[in-house]
Amino acid sequence: MPAGAPNRVEVAVVMRREPVSGPMSRWQRWRWLLADVLSGEALEQLDLPAAAGPLPLEPAAGERVERDQSDQASHWLYPGLALELHPDDLEGYYLNLSSPQPCCWVMWRPDEAVLPDGAPAPLPQIATLSYHDAGRWLDAQERVEQVPAPAAVVAWLAAYVESRYQPEPKRRQRPASFQSLADRFGNPVSISTGDRRGRGRGGDVA
Repeated sequence: MPAGAPNRVEVAVVMRREPVSGPMSRWQRWRWLLADVLSGEALEQLDLPAAAGPLPLEPAAGERVERDQSDQASHWLYPGLALELHPDDLEGYYLNLSSPQPCCWVMWRPDEAVLPDGAPAPLPQIATLSYHDAGRWLDAQERVEQVPAPAAVVAWLAAYVESRYQPEPKRRQRPASFQSLADRFGNPVSISTGDRRGRGRGGDVA
């Protein structure tokens, strides 16, 4: 995968703005969701201008927007972010790779700027492939969303982790048969292995 450095890949974040329906629309007309994270060829094909964003992905250049489409969902591109890998967070990357669907997490905040139509805009702050990073951001009450990581990014991450990470060996657990037994009062209990067949109330049976 093209990258400026072995541990860094340039990406762009796509945010989706969609209308809010139902009673909540009285207080909030729009809501923002993380739609995608683009890298490599998908990013190069967009032929981005020098502007930092947000850049509208609809309509396409030269396409007119009909009046009755003004309340439809739209997608906005935020270039200029990067995924960086750090050797001290290998376990966080390993946990991500071990999941059924490796993800890319993005932390974003409301922005003071507005879109051309006057609607408030979000501002993606940082993207990560670390399970630990995402957990810390959530603990700090940040807005964090996830999308499946691009296949090329997953392959890049896997190569990085495989060349550096060594999982700690699991400690052998003591077999349950060696654990001491106790009754419901916590007193030690011993189990006799003698043959109880032939024992009666009066002693041994001849």
